[in-house]
Amino acid sequence: MSNTVLGVIGGSGVYDIDGLEHAEWRHVRSPWGEPSDAFLFGRLAGVDMVFLPRHGRGHVQSPTSINYRANIDALKRVGVTDVISVSACGSFREELPPGTFVMADQFIDRTFAREKSFFGPGLVAHVSMAHPVCPKLNNALSEAAAEAEIKYKKGGTYLAMEGPQFSTFAESNLYRSWGCDVIGMTAMPEAKLAREAELPYAIVAMVTDYDCWHPDHDHVTVEQVVKVLTSNADRARSLLKRVAPKLGPKRTPSPLDIEHTLDTALITAPEKRDPALFAKLDAVAGRVLKR
Repeated sequence: MSNTVLGVIGGSGVYDIDGLEHAEWRHVRSPWGEPSDAFLFGRLAGVDMVFLPRHGRGHVQSPTSINYRANIDALKRVGVTDVISVSACGSFREELPPGTFVMADQFIDRTFAREKSFFGPGLVAHVSMAHPVCPKLNNALSEAAAEAEIKYKKGGTYLAMEGPQFSTFAESNLYRSWGCDVIGMTAMPEAKLAREAELPYAIVAMVTDYDCWHPDHDHVTVEQVVKVLTSNADRARSLLKRVAPKLGPKRTPSPLDIEHTLDTALITAPEKRDPALFAKLDAVAGRVLKR
């Protein structure tokens, strides 16, 4: 049994994690470019943790400019075994008001200007995204939220939009008609890349607003969002402190066998594989490429 190394990707408002033992910021190199920021290494409740501010400290990266491939590759490269994303979002449901945490388990990807795969010409792979969230992590997050007395919803569909602009009224109502629960700008392609890297992934979507569909909230402003973000960020840190001991230092595998996703995903014949791409995949796919 391996040890748990919990990777946490902090979204808007969550730029650090307090209470870590032996906390140290370190830069991590990736062949996919520069990650969003340095990584904060430490230990929480006996569990090794690696934290990355998705937008960088000071919020310097937009949802589109984030180098999602470098972020996920670097997390894998430093030994992370499980990933929890903390992300701000808008709500499509009256019963999910600002301050609610949604442990989404499905995604609809409407992003279009981002690199969405580690694989490509010269080394093609197809991974299943039918169940994009690891139940083990989702259960731990939900139990922790209940203990922390945070209003939460277990399960739900997250609509990932390109941004950086907020939705139009027509878009907001369209996504509501699709049965979506929340809307955000960063879960994709993050969740897809985590699956390609064989990293179990779960998300805490922290509601900051009602998007623009709600008759009493017909437009969203940064000022409104930031006000709720501050409160949500404090509760997110409290949540993570309760999640770590639930996962424990001794790791249990994902019930979806995510750790072996690539066993049946590679399709390019070995003799046709591009050496340059092969080399860049040393962390993400090294387990299967070294066979």
